[in-house]
Amino acid sequence: MESWRMVWREGIAPLMPTEGLEALKKALIDDDPRLMQGKTTDPPPLNCVAHWDCEGACALGFMGWHGKGLQRVGQVEEFFAESCFQADRAIGVAAACRWFLNWFDDTPREEMRRELAAEIDIELARRQNALTIAVENINKATEAA
Repeated sequence: MESWRMVWREGIAPLMPTEGLEALKKALIDDDPRLMQGKTTDPPPLNCVAHWDCEGACALGFMGWHGKGLQRVGQVEEFFAESCFQADRAIGVAAACRWFLNWFDDTPREEMRRELAAEIDIELARRQNALTIAVENINKATEAA
């Protein structure tokens, strides 16, 4: 498995809000220009503009911006940094998130959109399957009681 895909599946996707994954998938399908490669946020994440409204973001920032309702550049940048930290922890390798981020930034847009949308489908299906299993277990426990 490619490094970027492993980081996505094991470090990033499980940590993201479902609403963020769904918003990112829609942006990928629609080729939303606010989903940007090569930048974390637009405007750039500088202290002097941290209070400005976010107008665009990379994949991680986009999921915080649209999945958690973050509005300001500083909020989106903080979400990005925390997501990278948590993904690195989950993988157990310092700066492991770079493998996903480099892939996202450097892959031709059409290919990136297709591949990442498929990965989002896998994560959403995993969550739905986990929910189905949990409900079945609750029903079994209720019936046994």
